[in-house]
Amino acid sequence: MQNVTQKKTACPRDCPDACGLIVTIDNGRVVRLQGDPDHPITQGFICGRTTRYTERQNSSERLTRPLLRRSKSANFEAISWDNAFDVITERMLRYRQESGAESILQYRCGGSLGIMKHVGDYFFERFGPVTVKRGDVCAGAGNAAQQMDFGDCDSSDVLDFQNSKTIFLWGKNVFVSSIHLIPELKAARANGTNVVLIDPIHHQTTSIADYYVQPRPGSDSAIAMGIARWLFENNAVDTTITDYCDNVEKFRELTYTKTVEDWASVADLSAGELTTLARMYASGPTCSMIGWGLQRRRHGAATIRTIDALAAVSGNIGISGGGSSFYFVRRDAFDLSFSDPDAAPRTITEPMLGSEILSAIEPPIRMAWIWAANPVAMLPDSVTVAKALRTREFTVVVDPFLTDTARCADLVLPTTTFLEEDDLIGSYGHHYLAEVNPVVVPPEGVLSDHEIFRELSRRMGISDDFDLNASVWKQRLLSKLNGAGVTMNDFRKGSVRNPFASNVLFADRKFNTSTGNINLIHELHSDMTKIPMERQLKLSALSTGKSQASQWPAETQIGPAIAVVHPLSVPDFSDGDEVTLTTERAHIQVRLHFDDRQRQDVILMEKGGWYSSGRSANALIAGEVTDDGECAVYYDTPAAVSQSFP
Repeated sequence: MQNVTQKKTACPRDCPDACGLIVTIDNGRVVRLQGDPDHPITQGFICGRTTRYTERQNSSERLTRPLLRRSKSANFEAISWDNAFDVITERMLRYRQESGAESILQYRCGGSLGIMKHVGDYFFERFGPVTVKRGDVCAGAGNAAQQMDFGDCDSSDVLDFQNSKTIFLWGKNVFVSSIHLIPELKAARANGTNVVLIDPIHHQTTSIADYYVQPRPGSDSAIAMGIARWLFENNAVDTTITDYCDNVEKFRELTYTKTVEDWASVADLSAGELTTLARMYASGPTCSMIGWGLQRRRHGAATIRTIDALAAVSGNIGISGGGSSFYFVRRDAFDLSFSDPDAAPRTITEPMLGSEILSAIEPPIRMAWIWAANPVAMLPDSVTVAKALRTREFTVVVDPFLTDTARCADLVLPTTTFLEEDDLIGSYGHHYLAEVNPVVVPPEGVLSDHEIFRELSRRMGISDDFDLNASVWKQRLLSKLNGAGVTMNDFRKGSVRNPFASNVLFADRKFNTSTGNINLIHELHSDMTKIPMERQLKLSALSTGKSQASQWPAETQIGPAIAVVHPLSVPDFSDGDEVTLTTERAHIQVRLHFDDRQRQDVILMEKGGWYSSGRSANALIAGEVTDDGECAVYYDTPAAVSQSFP
């Protein structure tokens, strides 16, 4: 007998759209996910990754029992939750007593962006505080850049670009990472707005661009500087910029260190292409929508700062249809005052997680707790991350599946999927907030993160804050919003726009900097102003519409990964050849796929390939931090192709 129901929830996975979902359940089993037509951004459609999530939700590979490795050389064996909690409690208390709480590392990343995950952070703060990560491999450089420039990192309303005359997409593939912008960009074009795409990678977003340039990888700053030089030369800058910008003359002098033609050469564009970009930029209001890849390079923060400076001197900050949009604040509407982000006695930089775990002393890292993350697959230097986790005295990984990281653990705890979670969510792609509802009961033997910390709090003697239902914590997280007149009942009715967010950011042209003005960049590293001596293949592992990060179906991780390259980049090989892809860090087997639309200095892979299957691009990338913000340098790795080894 069928018992089909539909329930609403929201998607907390690492994506800017944070979609509203309608979930169809048949006799307790999720059978369909659809976009919520009542959600202002989702508007009834979702990405293919989430449409296909039923396969992952119902997978026979889900873990339903804690798995313990009794020695480093032993295989996993299933144990009871009571046994698992006994082992964890004994280890954590012993390590804290013998070596201090900083001998324990807790690490989480973007496996879920649910706000309730901060309660788990607080558990480790109360227990210790323990060692935690610093920096941000996802957006650290861009956030740091806009904090330096504006004192805040946020955006105008997501649909304010409909008031733009020109939209610049800087390295932004909306068909993969922001699909709900696609109909809005098409509508803007129909109303006369010009869409410009700047990206070294040829992708589907070219289909909705009025003008596309394909510059040298990592040269966006030269483009911004060349446009700014043209604006200064042609008296197209805002005549009032000194009223709200510092370092205007120094920035102008920096743009004048090269001609427009020379800046174009640095970017491997023609002078005509750069002049066309400048003329289109000057036809404002102009909105700069910045992709996340730009700041995942060695000089990523400075690159974002040049785009910010261009927006500022052209008068496009603080006006409708303008702006320099990199990120939307997603946490600030929630009350996180219970936690002290500076409480940790020691921090380890995220892009160098493996090497810094191994080198930590006084005390060494004896135990690691990894949750909402798969760092072996997703962080640079997979080899060292895996080694670091395998060699701790005790590593706990919390995950629904036996991931690359879980394979390095001594204890694996099975946890819920987002369709079984009780949480709240903000977005880094718009200003809407939503409730995440458990639409199905998890399989027997599976606990949520909150339930795990709740039980541990009883055993650790800190149950006063944690032995509470999730609903109690959610009310606490909403207290700031309650003060603005938003209640849980509003969330139950649907998504809620952040009442603290501006429709037009910096409309008063007041900035949270030391002087109250925009802090224009006025120095660039020499690497950003010169043409490289030689053309090298640079490896980029990019987001894909096939998988959310490393959450691939197992059958897709068999055989060599695909590496996309221009045929002239590898003249000694043929399309479909199995070859060795080598960097200074490592080598893996890949299968070539030719695409003559790509530049000859890039080689492309899909993000999130499994290390255990020999498909992890991150195994080839060294741990390194960006110029500011401690973001990971994902896209500056030289690579070479050679004959396949036996």
